[in-house]
Amino acid sequence: MSLDIREGELLAVVGENGAGKSSLMNVLYGLYQPDAGEVVLDGQPVRLKSPRDAIARGIGMVHQHFMLVPTLSVAENVVLGREPTRRGVFDVERACEEVAATCQRFGFQLEPRARVDTLTVGSQQKVEIVKALHRGAQVLILDEPTAVLTPQEADELARVMRGLVAQGRTVVLISHKLDEVLGVSSRVAVMRRGRLVTEVRAQDTTAAALSSLMVGDSHPAAAQVSTQAHAPGAVVLDAKDLKAVGDNGRPALRGVSLTVHAGEIVGIAGVDGNGQRELAEVLTGLRALESGEGTLLGGGLGRLTPAEARRRGVGHVPEDRLRRAVVKDMTVEENVALGRHAQPPFAKGPWVDFAGRRERANALLRDYDVRPPDPELPLRALSGGNQQKVVVARELDANPKLLVVVQPTRGLDIGAVAQVHARLREARARGAGVLMVSLDLEEVLALSDRVYVFFEGRVTGTFTRDAFDERELGRRMTGAEAAHG
Repeated sequence: MSLDIREGELLAVVGENGAGKSSLMNVLYGLYQPDAGEVVLDGQPVRLKSPRDAIARGIGMVHQHFMLVPTLSVAENVVLGREPTRRGVFDVERACEEVAATCQRFGFQLEPRARVDTLTVGSQQKVEIVKALHRGAQVLILDEPTAVLTPQEADELARVMRGLVAQGRTVVLISHKLDEVLGVSSRVAVMRRGRLVTEVRAQDTTAAALSSLMVGDSHPAAAQVSTQAHAPGAVVLDAKDLKAVGDNGRPALRGVSLTVHAGEIVGIAGVDGNGQRELAEVLTGLRALESGEGTLLGGGLGRLTPAEARRRGVGHVPEDRLRRAVVKDMTVEENVALGRHAQPPFAKGPWVDFAGRRERANALLRDYDVRPPDPELPLRALSGGNQQKVVVARELDANPKLLVVVQPTRGLDIGAVAQVHARLREARARGAGVLMVSLDLEEVLALSDRVYVFFEGRVTGTFTRDAFDERELGRRMTGAEAAHG
């Protein structure tokens, strides 16, 4: 893998999951050491032993999952590890002044004394960028920076990136959103299976052309399923005034009412941390309901357990697969059987049906393009994206009556995303109700028949497919009051 990064440009790096994008960037940031080859910076070969080395040489990286201490202020996070002192004691005032100066220099609107956990996700991301710039970053690597942003925040980030380039900084953008890539970058590098496929000027290509270059000819085609919605059937979920407490002991759901019918996909849109995860956990028996009422597949929501939810026909693709969906040290085929391990084809009476389990696992690994397709491997040997495919395959294979999915395509490449979307539409077509929580607004709008918008544990807007308005959805996600028609 060889790649040139030029001074003062906005370079986008795109490719499927497993193409090597993050591995390459981790080498440039000193997290990984290359087995061969060299990194040349300003004409001189360098060895970046750690992120400290990279930062010292002007390379900064903002990871998809932020590296901030939520209970500290903006200034404290920015200077962490490089705190200014006065008489041996941390000088808070000087830190605030220095961070304010950095923000002013690069055009960021941030209050240095504000606690990070009170900021929006978009503002937290700005803190990460300021932290890198404050340390002298000339090259800034952004890994999937808009994955959890509203459209308005994504537009603001695009302005920030252009501003940094105009000031002579270099920005390297990793993103799966090809329209976004083409809208901000000057050059696009396409990777596939650890190699550079091509480099093109953004103005000379299209999203369709980039997608084709990324997946090549070897990717199995996603199932062709009609995107047309069918008339919804009976109500499978009817929830009224649901209230629940979050892990921090504070109210997470503050009176949520919603319905899901058989044969429809209902999307939940919102900025991360506004009650979406807690709703999914209440509906799957993982979180207690404080108050409210409703029916779920013929039963009540009070005292619901995961076992009872599964017995009624609820499938669940959770946000955190490692905590909630898989056992890493078990094999892939054992994970495929979880939840149905005492039923055919995974069991015969009280005994494990090893042949039936292997046959079913092989079929699912093939149908969902899990790589490598080896049912005997421990699940931890698979990449995160392929672990996610195993979870999605298992839950859909159970033919649930209500499927609760949270971030179903997080970590998946463009081909796998299309395949999962097709499978969700298949579930809808055969009469399942699907409740989908996603931080990707494009995904919500592409799949949903109806959308509920969440803000601070409340529903702030309801939209139907014929009345989707992306900008209005974005405003509702941030709690702005405006008529949506």
